Amino acid sequence: MAGPRPELEAWQDPTAAPLVEINGVTKTFGSHYAVDDVSLTIYPGEFFSLLGASGCGKSTLLRVLAGFERPDKGRVLIGGEDVTDLPPYRRPVNMMFQSYALFPHLSVADNVAFGLRQERIARAEVRQRVEEMLELVRLGDFGRRKPDQLSGGQRQRVALARSLVKHPKLLLLDEPLGALDRKLREHTQFELVNIQERLGITFIMVTHDQEEAMTMSTRMAVMNEGRIRQIGTPSEIYEFPSNRFVAGFIGAVNQFEGRVVEQQDDLLLVHVDSDGDAAELRVRTSQAVAPGTPVSVAVRPEKVRIGTAEPPPGDNRLHGRIEEIAYLGDVSIYHVRVPDGSLIEAQLTNRARRAAAPLTWGDEAWLGWNSEDAVALLE
Repeated sequence: MAGPRPELEAWQDPTAAPLVEINGVTKTFGSHYAVDDVSLTIYPGEFFSLLGASGCGKSTLLRVLAGFERPDKGRVLIGGEDVTDLPPYRRPVNMMFQSYALFPHLSVADNVAFGLRQERIARAEVRQRVEEMLELVRLGDFGRRKPDQLSGGQRQRVALARSLVKHPKLLLLDEPLGALDRKLREHTQFELVNIQERLGITFIMVTHDQEEAMTMSTRMAVMNEGRIRQIGTPSEIYEFPSNRFVAGFIGAVNQFEGRVVEQQDDLLLVHVDSDGDAAELRVRTSQAVAPGTPVSVAVRPEKVRIGTAEPPPGDNRLHGRIEEIAYLGDVSIYHVRVPDGSLIEAQLTNRARRAAAPLTWGDEAWLGWNSEDAVALLE
């Protein structure tokens, strides 16, 4: 007997009302388009990330949401209300800055309480909400300390508590973990996600760190040159990039340029130009693609098998020579030079302890992968 049908995620439900609507927003600085005709909807309870390299427009878009920048064109709605012309203090939004911006002369508790006191909330309620928030971020015993008596991770949690204590509908985070060392940053990623899930507040985070966005997000938008190149869940973005830029920006990828020979149902046959050793690659796609169309075949290194035995007919396969090996403990990375001169990356999981690897520098090796593990990119 079939079980109950799983509920749709909010962004999959046509009846769900978005919390944030960004409609055709453009922001320029002189002749430079920092944000170029961006439209985006974000739903209640999401942990949404804006991901991109420095200068891609993600921080400007966040500042437009916060009210620190006014767009040249387009509108911003929060909870159905047009807030495009409202100043920051009149929006149901709070923002957590990378620098944390704590007041050094105030105690932890007073830092957290500052916004509530500015709104002249009763002392008893301020005290109760501050205590609750400090307990939430596991700083219940630190209320009397000053910021300079705290570690970087603790200061980050104070800034988070101060941002959340006013119960905003929306919390904006600008590179919130950028000031932390790698180990603390990894630990804090899970802390932030757990807090967000417990409170149910919508988080929108700006980051240049792919791993951070992949770990923490329900969905993410990849930005480049002021535009959004793809929106999706972390697994959709990684496994099914929609264009060459996203495929190359997220993680490691091998890309082969060629032309479509023919399409058999959902199977594309792609001819890859090569110096004296032409290859025909197979890739599954739901798109209809005409013969002769230029296409890029993308496959992640962990999908590529490497060994001395020739793969069976029907697999994608290339032959080459190992030029570089990187041993990372849990995995080994192989760079293999194939006949057309390109360098292909394969990743092998080190499942068993062994004194020496079966493949080494200079060895000839076969590379193989399944047609369903590759992606055809037309853009």
